Amino acid sequence: MFYLIFVTIVWSFSFSLIAVYISGQVDSWFAVVMRVLLAFITFIPFFRFRGIRFKQMILLMGVGACQLGIMYFFYYNSFQYISVPEVLLFTISTPIYVTIIYDMLQGHRLRYSYLLTAIIAVIGAAIIRYDHISRDFIIGFLLIQSANIVFALGQVGYKRIMELYPLPQHQAFAWVYLGAVLVASLGWLLCGDYSKLPTTNLQWGIIIWLGVIASGLCYFLWNYGATKVDSGTLAIMNNVVIPTGILVNVVVWHQSIDWIRFSIGSAVIVFALILHHNVRRHSPK
Repeated sequence: MFYLIFVTIVWSFSFSLIAVYISGQVDSWFAVVMRVLLAFITFIPFFRFRGIRFKQMILLMGVGACQLGIMYFFYYNSFQYISVPEVLLFTISTPIYVTIIYDMLQGHRLRYSYLLTAIIAVIGAAIIRYDHISRDFIIGFLLIQSANIVFALGQVGYKRIMELYPLPQHQAFAWVYLGAVLVASLGWLLCGDYSKLPTTNLQWGIIIWLGVIASGLCYFLWNYGATKVDSGTLAIMNNVVIPTGILVNVVVWHQSIDWIRFSIGSAVIVFALILHHNVRRHSPK
């Protein structure tokens, strides 16, 4: 439990740091490349070719390409369109996507009850900005949902790979980060803005912190901590970062939000998540 709490605290600051100092100022692809490259360097001591099949390498790199490389691109760009509290809140739909993708990979048909919960979550998001649903808001919302989907795809893929091809997690993560580095590097070479590189020591410091600590160390500690608690505790901790991240943004960076509308919209989205879990629990296996 300690590991999950520590990681939650670290990640709570990441959202605001990216929004205030990185997004819109530093090229998104470059920020992603540096973050995953530093995380990969952190895991180089565990990088092994022996004891791992070629198929495992490709699959794990594919997970990294989706879950971190492409996901971070969508995630970093979303801060240019919506606020930190909205970014945090809209990540709550990830468990719904995890379930849908897992069912699809298992060959199960799409359950309409799952689609309903996703629609309710969208309604909750609309309530938060019902008086100002602008083009930027729609773009930001879609960027975060895209990030949620590819993150869920990578998460489910990683779980399946580790079930089929067991491997020590610290070794597996080295290959995951390599895949993220490759796809992010390609994205930067093809689409990056070379004129928007970090210009201050503070920006470089934040990028290093995000890469080595928030990604390199914390992703590993999160997965390690997940093996020490039950699934219910893990599900709760997955969403604890939402209120803590909002609290950090409001208290430390003095950002203001419409608390009444935000609370109502949040309640609708949380209701969608609770409904989803109840439907899933009572669904035939």
